[in-house]
Amino acid sequence: MRQPGRSRVVRRGLAVLAAGTVLVTGACGGGDPLDPQREAAEGGEIIVGSADFAENQLLMEMYAEVLREGGAEVSTRPGVGNREFIVDGLQDGSLTVVPEYTGNLLHHFAEVAPGTSAEEIVTELDASLPEGLEILAPAEAENSDVLVVTQETSERLDLTSLADIGEQCDELVLGAAGEWAGRWVEPIAEIYDCTFSEIRTTDAGGPITVDELAAGNVDVANLFTTMSAIEENGFVELEDPEQLYPAQQVIPLARADALDDEQRAALDELAAALNTENLKEMVRRIEVDRENYADVAQEFVAGL
Repeated sequence: MRQPGRSRVVRRGLAVLAAGTVLVTGACGGGDPLDPQREAAEGGEIIVGSADFAENQLLMEMYAEVLREGGAEVSTRPGVGNREFIVDGLQDGSLTVVPEYTGNLLHHFAEVAPGTSAEEIVTELDASLPEGLEILAPAEAENSDVLVVTQETSERLDLTSLADIGEQCDELVLGAAGEWAGRWVEPIAEIYDCTFSEIRTTDAGGPITVDELAAGNVDVANLFTTMSAIEENGFVELEDPEQLYPAQQVIPLARADALDDEQRAALDELAAALNTENLKEMVRRIEVDRENYADVAQEFVAGL
């Protein structure tokens, strides 16, 4: 991990992946040597990518803007896909840098110990990266997974915390992204003695999940703490006292040696300015006020 005034950390090899994590290859696997995006990246252009949700696209545009201000030639690729495709894109050279989240990124590369602190997660993540990738300084801004219920469900079941959920889980239907079950079924059973009656695949904290919960088609939903929909719908966030979900700081994930020291320093400066409150407010402007994410990003960067 690069931080201002510090030398780049030594990156570890692929041994961690071989020991327990296999990257899912897909349409991006290996990369097309004739792909114009790859040729651009290899020719010096910085390509900033994102996952397919508003906050990540906002962060992508912030990264792109601070790099452009430093004189770099930058293009963006919003909505690349899930984490497997994003990592593949970095490794095959079709992406240069992407906004990521520390806890889930660590879970992608290695096992996550429940209750791990934000600092420990960054340290473990740095040690778990495959050769050819690096992380920069994390932001204070955090967007964590959270299980939520409607106000009616919270009052009816006296449910405000995951510590209250165990005895009732077998009567509750969870709505979450397809990968939730493989990631969290065992930990939530071990930590909170919770086994849902059904896990219904919706989307990754998107409008389908929100609509399914609001309509009563699911009883519990996995959303993200910076989402405007939680407050807009009056959903109740269930406290997580035993830290089922790890810390999720915003952090740049980049191809090693693709950014120079000035570009890293620019991204570090942006990270230092991002906190959960200003990120949440910018997401609200995009999701509720329907402002363009690029305009919101450029306004924030201009104020640095």
